[in-house]
Amino acid sequence: MIISETPLRMSFVGGGSDLPAFYRRHGGAVVSTAIDKYVYLSVNKKFDDRIRVSYSKTEDVQTAAEVEHQIVRATLLRLGIGGGLEITSVADIPSRGTGLGSSSSFTVGLLHALHAYRRQYVSPQELAAESCHIELELCRETIGKQDQYAAAYGGLNTIYFHPDDTVSVEPIVCDREVARALEKSILSFYTGVTRSTAALLGRQSQRVEEDATAQRTMCRIVQLAHTLRDELRRNNLQAFGEILHEGWMLKREMVQGISSSEIDEWYARGRRAGALGGKLLGAGGGGFLIFFAPLERHAEIEAALPELRRFDLRFDARGSRIILFHN
Repeated sequence: MIISETPLRMSFVGGGSDLPAFYRRHGGAVVSTAIDKYVYLSVNKKFDDRIRVSYSKTEDVQTAAEVEHQIVRATLLRLGIGGGLEITSVADIPSRGTGLGSSSSFTVGLLHALHAYRRQYVSPQELAAESCHIELELCRETIGKQDQYAAAYGGLNTIYFHPDDTVSVEPIVCDREVARALEKSILSFYTGVTRSTAALLGRQSQRVEEDATAQRTMCRIVQLAHTLRDELRRNNLQAFGEILHEGWMLKREMVQGISSSEIDEWYARGRRAGALGGKLLGAGGGGFLIFFAPLERHAEIEAALPELRRFDLRFDARGSRIILFHN
């Protein structure tokens, strides 16, 4: 049996610049961190030649081509794995629509486990690039590239998306005390609202392609990612809340559905209670709402949002890893 453990991620600013419609013209950048919530994939040799896949449903089929789960099907076919296999997945957080990149963490973790099953080592760069190929090219998902690289590499990084379709990952080096202070200053709430990431990103991608104003807005969002990177390198958290707030104000204007009157009200309440900035994680529309605030204001912010469930999301320095390899 082989088990992979792959982290989810929390993105701070730059989301949307990882869409091909934007970065192929202007280049993109995202500041994000892996977190201590995970997707687990187990791969085990089956006693017969069939394929059994267990996620929110269970499939038992004869060949890889018959698997309904498109990511599993595409991955098995790409790696040339025909049968005699059982694949099971579990996650710490609901699997879709939460804004934590769980779908891409699933793909990265599945690839990692299957390569280990074939006794092949893959680097984080190779793992992320192959995951992007499966999701964007083989499965034709209208998504960006940040989640795959955050899951494969782990840590607090600036991820750059270049016009030639290459991606590079640069760790943000700051004092340990600053990273801990940042981690402790963030409050995370689950809104209970899930949404179609692909639909939102599809509309955003179309608008960026067609609208010069949207392109200028995204260019400003990328500038904010560079500014946040530089401030963290200088061990300066003073501007973090302001950058987070401006990034969210810009992003929510990109397309209808990124925010809602209910989400706007929650955000306004959090700000009135002492948050310096915040945002919805992921494409928007629901999922996790985070705030950056002084520790002494956390209780007041939590009290101002009684209908939301607070989660402690901590940073994780490690990317996808194999935690069990048993021959």
